[in-house]
Amino acid sequence: MSDLLLYDGTREGFFTTIFEIYERRIEHAAIQKLNNYSKGLFDEPRVIITDEMKSNRVVEGFKQKTPKGIIEMLTKVLHSELQDAEDIALNIVRSAFSSPKELRIDYRDESILRMKQINKMMHREIHRMHAFVRFQKTIDEIYAATISPDFDVIPFIGDHFEKRYADQQWLIYDTKRDYGLYYDLNEMQTITLTNAGWVSSHQINEAVLAKGEKMFKEAWARYFHATCIQERKNMRLHLQHVPHRYWKYLPEKAMNF
Repeated sequence: MSDLLLYDGTREGFFTTIFEIYERRIEHAAIQKLNNYSKGLFDEPRVIITDEMKSNRVVEGFKQKTPKGIIEMLTKVLHSELQDAEDIALNIVRSAFSSPKELRIDYRDESILRMKQINKMMHREIHRMHAFVRFQKTIDEIYAATISPDFDVIPFIGDHFEKRYADQQWLIYDTKRDYGLYYDLNEMQTITLTNAGWVSSHQINEAVLAKGEKMFKEAWARYFHATCIQERKNMRLHLQHVPHRYWKYLPEKAMNF
């Protein structure tokens, strides 16, 4: 029977848990996020308190035992929120620390292959967030956008928007996970809003939008439809590039003309 360890869902929390596993010499361990845990009949879980120093020690040791870039891939696995994410990450960490040499990336290893597959899914979602995020100007002169991606990609999309919109204040908020990124022209911060007041479809309430924003939104949608050549419409191809679940971010899809 495995020892069940619960952590706070952060990368630092996960690597603190790894530290505890090795310090307590736990041979069979299972790791779960605290907010996903449902108590079983015979469970005796242990909640791990995140300790940045312990986490850093594990991360530095792991980097020395693995090729460049693997720690970033492992981080994306943890942010995928998939059910097997912690098992995959734990298997890879154990393989790295038990190997006398640098960990070899061998896709015959089930966990290594799964890490690559999950990273591919994460990269696809990150790319789509780069492409489909639509900002709306608010009365506070902040360009705001809401998203609800399939995976927790907020930590991986900020750099793109910081470089692209360095001269504007902007906010990207994940309404599904209730946190987001705010850029104030100087630095980017991770924030959580209280009483944000999203409307039912997780869109920004029109009451906080700047004057003229609705007109710009309609104008963009009209331009999109006016430049569309009906005879060349290929909906099957269109859906391959813009899957239906992302249409909620696009003003040109929200209006019918």
